[in-house]
Amino acid sequence: MNPIDLAVFILYFLIILGIGAYFYFKNEGTDEYYIGGRNMGYSHVGLSVVATDVGGGFSIGLGGLGFVMGISGSWMLFTGFLGAWLAAVFLIPKVKNLSTAEGFFTMPEVFNHFFNARVAFLAGVISAIGYVGFTSSQMLAGARLASSSFDGMSLDMALYIMAAIIVIYTGMGGIKAVIYTDTFQWILLLGGLIFIGIPVSYFAVGGMDAIRETVSPEMLSLSNISWQQFLNWGITILPIWFVGMTLYQRIYATRSEADAKKAWYLAGLLEWPVMAFMGVSLGLFAKVAADQGMFAYLGYEMAADMHEEQGLPMLLRTVLPVGLMGLMMSAYFSAIMSTADSCLMAASGNMTTDIIEKLFKIDTNKISMIRVSQIVTLGLGFLAFLLAAVFDTVLQIMLYSYAFMISALLVPIIGGLYWQKSTSRGAWWSMLIGGGLTLGLTLFSDQELPFEMPVQFSMPLGLDPIIFGITASALTFVTISLAAGKQKNQIT
Repeated sequence: MNPIDLAVFILYFLIILGIGAYFYFKNEGTDEYYIGGRNMGYSHVGLSVVATDVGGGFSIGLGGLGFVMGISGSWMLFTGFLGAWLAAVFLIPKVKNLSTAEGFFTMPEVFNHFFNARVAFLAGVISAIGYVGFTSSQMLAGARLASSSFDGMSLDMALYIMAAIIVIYTGMGGIKAVIYTDTFQWILLLGGLIFIGIPVSYFAVGGMDAIRETVSPEMLSLSNISWQQFLNWGITILPIWFVGMTLYQRIYATRSEADAKKAWYLAGLLEWPVMAFMGVSLGLFAKVAADQGMFAYLGYEMAADMHEEQGLPMLLRTVLPVGLMGLMMSAYFSAIMSTADSCLMAASGNMTTDIIEKLFKIDTNKISMIRVSQIVTLGLGFLAFLLAAVFDTVLQIMLYSYAFMISALLVPIIGGLYWQKSTSRGAWWSMLIGGGLTLGLTLFSDQELPFEMPVQFSMPLGLDPIIFGITASALTFVTISLAAGKQKNQIT
């Protein structure tokens, strides 16, 4: 990278760390640290929501999808659009005012309200595990981007650097630093794509005529996707809007129910069609560039020689002039940071509020919970780094994390909000069986994993394990809740 680009890039990181340091001295309690004093405007929250949900993992992942399947990869974020709008209609009216009245900080506290402390504790454990996985995917996204952009930087070295920056920044600033910098980072990414990345890359590969000559016709079609793939994306991504700790924190942080709804509608539109088509288009341009031999100077003669998630950063590295390269890299790193800090913040909130406080009965009058939270953030960040070092694909870690959380948490939260016959026993067992089945099927099915299993099998019809996990969770929840209610009636 040219020294000018490197200077722009370093300046960006100094600004981000400066914001974290500013809020380090401004935070006055856990209410400020985790939910911003419940007084955030809808525009900041909406941009933070989309920055968190799309972020670096999906930005790099979308580029990879565009590289291998073309513009049909945009359907993945259509599920985000649906999820955001459905949550605005069905979740926010149930949760926002309740959270203000009860003083909730985390998503598992909703479980405690509708069920009991035992169920809430298990929800906290599951959520923390899932968000450590999300954080690791962002670390890997940043590392892959950096290693493909900087001469002589290995993936391992890039991973060390990204992990350190993410953990230090998040631990210092808390949710206000996260939300305000998300706004800045999303505007930077959006502007970088619209005014720099897409137009420069489009003309560099030769425009539409060259694209049509280079790739197969299905790459330019929205129908280049199987029904199983669309269903798997839908069932894996859409429900996260109902169980994601990062999203509950932002619902709690808004001033009112109306502001929360506005934020979610804004986030949905920015996900699809805006970010969806821009992300896969750049991946498609990278595929064209690779097959034209534009990456030969980097040792990659054709697209088949490289990892699909390397294409986008290599394209930007190749076609962008001095100065703009630094701005564009900063834009993509901003997307990665916006998701990483939110996910690590969520995992820290789960671990501190839902697990440590409950296990050790901490007296918050005698110990600063902000300091405890910062220490926990460092520890979880290190754990996420270790996980990122094991996996190979950003999207792989993200979807595994989504699947585990959703299959365990979706059915109980919907039941608690909308089904009066829900019971704590039904919730407990549905979480264990749903999450456990999805995890087991994932490990023993013939999906790509970072390790070998002694026995593997294929999933029926090519469906994702999460579908079977959610089905088992629902059956367990309904059956046990009805049985428990019937038993209670017989006793009375």
